[in-house]
Amino acid sequence: MSDGRSPTAGDGRIVVAGLTKQYKNLRAVDNLSFTVEPGRVTGFLGPNGAGKTTTLRMLLNLVTPSGGTATIGGRRYADLSDPLRQVGAILEASSAHKGRTGINHLRVICAAAGLPRRRADEALELVGLAPAAKRKFKGYSLGMKQRLGIAAAMLGDPRVLILDEPANGLDPEGIRWMRGFLKNLAAEGRTVLVSSHLLSEMQLLADDVVIIAAGKLVRQGTVTEVLGSMQHGAQVRVRTPQVEELTTALTAINATVTPGAEGALLVAGADAPAIGKAALAARVELHELTTERPDLEGVFLELTAGKAEIR
Repeated sequence: MSDGRSPTAGDGRIVVAGLTKQYKNLRAVDNLSFTVEPGRVTGFLGPNGAGKTTTLRMLLNLVTPSGGTATIGGRRYADLSDPLRQVGAILEASSAHKGRTGINHLRVICAAAGLPRRRADEALELVGLAPAAKRKFKGYSLGMKQRLGIAAAMLGDPRVLILDEPANGLDPEGIRWMRGFLKNLAAEGRTVLVSSHLLSEMQLLADDVVIIAAGKLVRQGTVTEVLGSMQHGAQVRVRTPQVEELTTALTAINATVTPGAEGALLVAGADAPAIGKAALAARVELHELTTERPDLEGVFLELTAGKAEIR
């Protein structure tokens, strides 16, 4: 990729400050502030109706904010001198004339944006669609349409990529490809902001997460920081035929023991080695000793519980 980028893109840092969108009877986004750093993949998460898409549309100047600002490299999207070369965005699966081939769809965009014709071929190669270049759009699967949309977003070799549900319609192999693709873009120093409902995939993909609910910020931080914020943190799952003896031994070392599923005990406040040591001292037989760490889905559900709104 060698077309270069306009200096007006700045460092590619996205800053949302006090962003608000009020419709007649609905505040879709409510005084929302967060940052997205270059060189990292940031997951943008929230329940249905949380205001994610509205926020992205305001960031791209497709919706006018009622208050606050959203900038990319210190500028509003509308003020960028050559936005296609600076920001690539997908807010839904790619749409094109059903009788047009994938390659011709991209060539039309290149012609309209003043980009070299060769960028269409390079972008299709980049997303693995070169073999389907001459296939008509009407024959594309949803996953292929997603890849074509990403190819369109990459035509200008942008410094910033903003994607809304890019893995929608992809099979497991496609999702794995998407993960590697976006991680590589971030490793090149680009800013990557991804909205998704696939929380297990976000845990593998994202460096940072921004979680919103009912239009408000709930939590922002690295994935490690957000996972560590779960109320109960890591627990140890224990099985023993001597429940009372083990409970007494663990209480003595200030651990908290609660009943778990299928007769197991869940222990907080002590790690597996400490539990094993206490069990050995009390001559308690253990059948299982497994550390269970919080995952992003569990943290997300805990952070957004009761905060989602029907919109």
